Amino acid sequence: QVQLVESGGGLVQPGGSLRLSCAASGSIFDINVIGWYRQAPGKQRELVATITSGSYINYADSVKGRFTISRDTAKNMVYLQMGSLKPEDTAVYYCYAEPVPGTYEYDFWGQGTQVTVSS
Repeated sequence: QVQLVESGGGLVQPGGSLRLSCAASGSIFDINVIGWYRQAPGKQRELVATITSGSYINYADSVKGRFTISRDTAKNMVYLQMGSLKPEDTAVYYCYAEPVPGTYEYDFWGQGTQVTVSS
């Protein structure tokens, strides 16, 4: 089992910055992909950024150049540094972990942390 706990959300003005953190615990070596999704009210959950165990990174087009995902393997942490925030970035941000095939039959999700971008 893998547990994911997000933190760092809050209210920020447009153009501001925020850093989200995700602490992973449990069977962390079963994680193949870890990263961030977000979901705004009335919208489907969408990928924000992911990083694989091999350090391959994928960003949504909407956040490229503004967000940076990073991972601290020693601390079992993944971060999302968000800059140049826009009102459309407002959403609940979820930490996400995809298990290595054959280890689990479902993905893992954190509880979510609210990010609100508003003046």
